[in-house]
Amino acid sequence: MRNYVIYLPLVALLVGCEAKMPPTATLPVHPIVDERNTMPDSKPSEPKSSDEKSVEDKKLIEKVKKTERQWRKELTRQEYQVLRQKGTERRFTGKYDEHFEAGAYACAACGLVLFESDTKFNSGCGWPAFYAAKAGDRVVQTPDYSHGMVRVEVTCARCDGHLGHVFQDAPDQPTGQRYCINSVSLDFIPKGKLAERGDAKAEAASDKPQEPAKEKSDEVKPAEAKTAEAKTVEAED
Repeated sequence: MRNYVIYLPLVALLVGCEAKMPPTATLPVHPIVDERNTMPDSKPSEPKSSDEKSVEDKKLIEKVKKTERQWRKELTRQEYQVLRQKGTERRFTGKYDEHFEAGAYACAACGLVLFESDTKFNSGCGWPAFYAAKAGDRVVQTPDYSHGMVRVEVTCARCDGHLGHVFQDAPDQPTGQRYCINSVSLDFIPKGKLAERGDAKAEAASDKPQEPAKEKSDEVKPAEAKTAEAKTVEAED
């Protein structure tokens, strides 16, 4: 009997503690998500099709490498001074400054078409101005810190001939850019002849560097005109 008296308080104490204990917390159950199904597709993107960058365009911008002696022989004195020595023709003296005939403008050294007449505008700067170059990365832009100025030089992607500079100062034009190009660095191709010529001349120049000079004299600028131009430049100098 005495043993029961001793154990009864202990049983009562244990029952009271269990009554005071809070119920067991229930943790929220989150569904297991397979991350492999939610990750973006890591499969590498398909390479660009040949339509975006055709083999023909690649041929057109293959480098034309000639010695300075060859360039001197093929170009007039003024063309060599501007295209190879990065010179600048005088303002308002270029033949294409106020020229707005439909067609395209090609590099005077290698024949690669660089600009189209649709992008040409009258900027009043004294040099031919375009708001965009022809597609296909046919011109190269390089920082130019010469003459104490900060500018961006524009050169032909095929022959590295100096064309001029590009400025971000044409807000009234679609791109806001002004490609300020020397007339002497360009050859104009009328729209009628452009359809026949296309870029075949430039492609031929890539394979046979010596042949375009003859085509150039016949199609773009007569040899007599080049000779007269060279003589005029010598007289001015």
